[in-house]
Order: sequence, then structure tokens, then C-alpha cells
Amino acid sequence: MEQANVPAKESEARMRHTISVLVANRFGVLTRIAGLFSGRGYNIDTLNVGPTHDEKVSRMTIVVKGDDKVLDQVTRQLNKLVDVIAVQDFREGEYIDRQLILVKVKSTERSRAELMQICDIFRAKIVNVEPEDLTIEITGDESKVEKFLYLMSTFGILDISRTGKIALPRQGE
Repeated sequence: MEQANVPAKESEARMRHTISVLVANRFGVLTRIAGLFSGRGYNIDTLNVGPTHDEKVSRMTIVVKGDDKVLDQVTRQLNKLVDVIAVQDFREGEYIDRQLILVKVKSTERSRAELMQICDIFRAKIVNVEPEDLTIEITGDESKVEKFLYLMSTFGILDISRTGKIALPRQGE
């Protein structure tokens, strides 16, 4: 009996990669880097850009799905761009990451105490209270944030805004 050629699961074939790119803080850099990814068929899951301690340098934290071989090619292409100072593809356990989320959740007099208790457990902060909803701020790694959002979904999520992942290496380079 001949065994069919079974493709690898998408999670195995298309791993999530967190890439840190230090760039010169100049006009058009973001467009060129985003274009490099889209030109190679990569959808950017999250993108966060902000200044570093040096006002001439910004850090881009990019999360994409893809296999190692093609992502290695993209990393090499990034390193060829004039305004790119350094590129690092973070591996699991090599970095510290966080994201910030604002989530607006349905709330009633009866559900408020439970919502406040869950916020307390997750160290989330209620930043706005309205008669029929609460707006909550939470920071943490992806796992913590996803667990919190799962619990909030039982109350009814009305709106959400996420920063995307930011990350730094655990050890200096």
C-alpha cells in the first residue's frame, strides 16, 4: 500500500517569527521594509515601531508566519537595505516580549464584581467605567493576553485595540 504524500501541518511549516530590526529614523524606511515582506508573500501579523534611546534609531518589532528557509532569505534582504542597522530573528526563550491591549467589555451591575476580580488576578487596570461597559488595559506576553481575552469574551467584547508585540533580547549582543 503506497502512502500518500501528507503535507506538514501549517503550524510546523509556517512558524511564527519575531524579528527585531534597528533602523535609521528616516522618512520612508517603514514603507521599504513592509514592501520587502509583502513582495515575498508574507503577511505581517503585528508591526510595532518606536524610537530607541538614540533619537536617530528606531526599533521595529515584526511578527510574521513563515518557514525558516524563506525567512532567512528575507532577513538577508533586510540586511542589504541602506537604513537597516541590525536584524535579529528572535528564537523562543531568547527574548522578552510584551503587548498592550485596551479592551471594552459589556458590564452590568451584576457582572462588575466578577470583572474586577478577573482584572485583579491578571493585574489588568480598569481605565474607563460607563453604565454599560468597562474599558480595561492589560499588558503581558501573548499567552497571558490571550487567556485574559478568552475570559472577557464570556462577558462580551465590544471593542479592542492592540499594540502588537514589542521585544528585546534577554542578553546583550
